[in-house]
Amino acid sequence: MIKIKAKEDCCGCYACYNICPKECITMESDNEGFWYPKIDKDKCINCNLCEKVCPIINKPNSSLYEKKSYAVFNKNEKIRLESSSGGIFSLLAEYVINNHGNVYGAVFDEDFNVKHVKINILQDINLLRGSKYVQSRINDIFKSIKFDLKNNKIVLFTGTPCQIAGLQSFLQKKYDNLILMDIVCHGVPSPLVWQQYINELKQNYKQNIKSIYFRDKSTGWKTYSVKFLFDKDEYKNIGFKDIYMKGFLNDIYLRPSCYNCNFKGIERVSDITVADFWGIEKVLPKMDDDKGTSLIVIHSEKGKQLFDKLSEKMILNEVNLNEAIKYNPSMVRSVKYNEKRNSFFAELNTGEELIDLIKKYTKVSFEGRLKNKLKSIIKKLIR
Repeated sequence: MIKIKAKEDCCGCYACYNICPKECITMESDNEGFWYPKIDKDKCINCNLCEKVCPIINKPNSSLYEKKSYAVFNKNEKIRLESSSGGIFSLLAEYVINNHGNVYGAVFDEDFNVKHVKINILQDINLLRGSKYVQSRINDIFKSIKFDLKNNKIVLFTGTPCQIAGLQSFLQKKYDNLILMDIVCHGVPSPLVWQQYINELKQNYKQNIKSIYFRDKSTGWKTYSVKFLFDKDEYKNIGFKDIYMKGFLNDIYLRPSCYNCNFKGIERVSDITVADFWGIEKVLPKMDDDKGTSLIVIHSEKGKQLFDKLSEKMILNEVNLNEAIKYNPSMVRSVKYNEKRNSFFAELNTGEELIDLIKKYTKVSFEGRLKNKLKSIIKKLIR
């Protein structure tokens, strides 16, 4: 029987929930909005499968394949502009669906919660496209994937590194017809904070939300905007100025496991890793047009063969991985714990408006501004 002694020891991947033969595990949200397994001890038969498939207790083996890394973007400019970075996920999804397979990824539901779903028609790829900066519920998806794999369907599963590890642990074996694609993840914010944020926006605008874009590129890829479309009006703000994103990027309301992530590093369980190629203007200026460039890392022969099949639809250049990740350290390093986190959550449900609360906890003191100014001066002097 799995026992979560410390919350940082659970990434919320749903592997234990999916494996339980008696369905005695439910995933329940805590006061921060993150879900953890709860076991009905009266139904539990002590098979210990939940412990066996936990990717934190039993971390799956990473591939020893010689890594290849590339700067890439989709030749289809429309898809590229609708994507978070270079539009490479769409190419993989199209390939799988055109070969009668199923694609699993994160979508907004009707209430703008984020969950994983299965799609198998090309028109639905746009639902999975684009970043969703909130933790996604897996629900019964791992069971569905196992069923597909056993029935010889090609499956593409995309998610965070911990979700990829959770699925691989749940399956307990390798499948040739499974393609695993993870993202370089900063960390996952609280679904509770996210829902409070969108509820406040709806109240402020006195309208319903029609659609949400975390990475609108109308202001450029590097200075992307967060955009909400309401019944009549539109809210749009540069990403780092949006108050929800500011709290996210200041690491105030991430899941406890994200501050010491077990799945960082160059070695991955996935076949392919995709990320924004931040720093492309320094590493490969000719591929920087501010429309989005992806960093792709290949971890397996399966991933390389698929990448090669699709390469004619991409603009690509091989790059040095160590040089590339200098500008995207989230691949190898967890975020630093924000000491204001506990105080933030202690005040979250006290009645104060969330927007004001995030402003309060992201406000930089005079000493902080001075420190940042000195850092900037030192960097210029070093250059």
